[in-house]
Amino acid sequence: MKKTRSIKENHVFRALYARGKSAACRSMVLYVRKHRDSAVNQLGITVSVKLGCAAERNRIRRRLKEAYRLSEARLKSGFDIVIVGRRAALEAPFNQLMRDLFRLCGQLGLTEDKDA
Repeated sequence: MKKTRSIKENHVFRALYARGKSAACRSMVLYVRKHRDSAVNQLGITVSVKLGCAAERNRIRRRLKEAYRLSEARLKSGFDIVIVGRRAALEAPFNQLMRDLFRLCGQLGLTEDKDA
C-alpha cells in the first residue's frame, strides 16, 4: 500500500523551509508541514551540491529514500516531508540512518502511537 508521492515543485520546498517544523541530527534535517490531502504523504529528498560529486549525492539520496520507505508504515499520513541529507549520511551505517529518521519523525509528531 503506497501512501507517498514525490514533491517536485520548488514552491512546495520553499513553503516547507519557511513555514514547516524542523528537526536535525548529524546525518539529516527533516522538515514537516501538514497538507490538505490526509490520505497520502508527499516526500522530497535534497542533498547539497557542496557534498560531493553526483554519485555521492545520489547514494545519499538512495539511502535516505530506502530508510523512509522502510519507516513509512509507522508514520502518520497527510504531511509534506522534506529530508535534507548531510555528509554523515554517506558514512553512517544504514541502521543508524533508520534510527535517526524515526527519532526525528517522533520529535515532529509523525509517528503513530501503536501502544495507546
